[in-house]
Amino acid sequence: MTVHRAVLRQVESISESRLPPSVQPLKRPPALGRAIELAFLRWEKRDLAGTERFWRDFGFHIVSASPQCLVARGTGAAPCIAIAHAGSADRFVGPAFLMSDDTDLHRYVTELGAQWLPAQQLPAGGRGIELKDPSGRSVWLLQQQARVEPLPLRPSVTAMTNTADHTPRVNRTVRTPIEPARVVRLGHVVLQTVDFAGMADWYLRVLGLIPTDVQYLPDGSPNLAFCRLDLGAQPADHHTLVIVGAIEEKYEHSAYEVLDLDALGQGQQVLRAQGHRHMWGIGRHLLGSQLFDYWHDPEGFEYEHYTDGDVFTSDVEPCYSALDFAGIWAWGDDAPASMKPQKNLPTLLRLLKLIRRKAITPQRLQLLSAALDAPARPWL
Repeated sequence: MTVHRAVLRQVESISESRLPPSVQPLKRPPALGRAIELAFLRWEKRDLAGTERFWRDFGFHIVSASPQCLVARGTGAAPCIAIAHAGSADRFVGPAFLMSDDTDLHRYVTELGAQWLPAQQLPAGGRGIELKDPSGRSVWLLQQQARVEPLPLRPSVTAMTNTADHTPRVNRTVRTPIEPARVVRLGHVVLQTVDFAGMADWYLRVLGLIPTDVQYLPDGSPNLAFCRLDLGAQPADHHTLVIVGAIEEKYEHSAYEVLDLDALGQGQQVLRAQGHRHMWGIGRHLLGSQLFDYWHDPEGFEYEHYTDGDVFTSDVEPCYSALDFAGIWAWGDDAPASMKPQKNLPTLLRLLKLIRRKAITPQRLQLLSAALDAPARPWL
């Protein structure tokens, strides 16, 4: 009997300085300013009570709750990581970024038509402006936000992990509490867009972001960018904003750092026990390396717990790899089919509208399909 052995493969990355001529580097426009933190995300919800319940079980600390507004923070020094206002629709409103002190906000007003925000709209004082990105999404840029005292966390058990060649934990056990996965901070947000080039150019120019990993289509054109903050010699997360070329303008998911792998696992127990809808995980991402666990909130928006992510200083050059669904994760269960465009009538009608508007070409749709339709794990 012939035994067939599977050939396992992994996405290969190439540094920007070694790119072949067939791959186009992502253009990096001159920056208008420099973002130093993804401050918080803003939502509109019809059921604030349901959102509050999910946020508590997910590990947010609720700062204030009223019939009109819900404000949450993590255990870190950021005063706010999420705001939800009561409204007639369930929607993601937009992100807010904290800008460096030497960023001139007036420049955005004069060059991009930004509007100054009323002081009462800002959850932690300071000052801020509102811009609209190319999709019309609201983006806030803030300065001088007050910080708060961190909330207590249990000690991490990661440093005491026993391995085959290193056993620091002797005569001690691991007994982490079954509790929500105490979110420390907001890590990143992922946005889908029909106009990848335009959206990437806008956010890199407005926020001064650095591409860490870029993925390209079979024709060599960039279509996905993991972008980090420019913090100079201070290490920054592998990505704070991810821009994905797709067939709609969409919030894809947001991600929140927790203490360690045990927090990730115990948090999953709590969310399952409370009846929330699990999406994907636990596994490890390939680009960014995070251990992850994904959940749906009551309205179906995607939230990610993560820990153990990569960090980079500003002098590290971008890397490039072919866009491949397998590039999303290194190990764990297969990514759910919901992470790809659904092949149904609504999707077909959306594509026809995009083609008629000349927002996307049939050729680009074929390239996207070629990149995403191949089996991610053909050996399974």
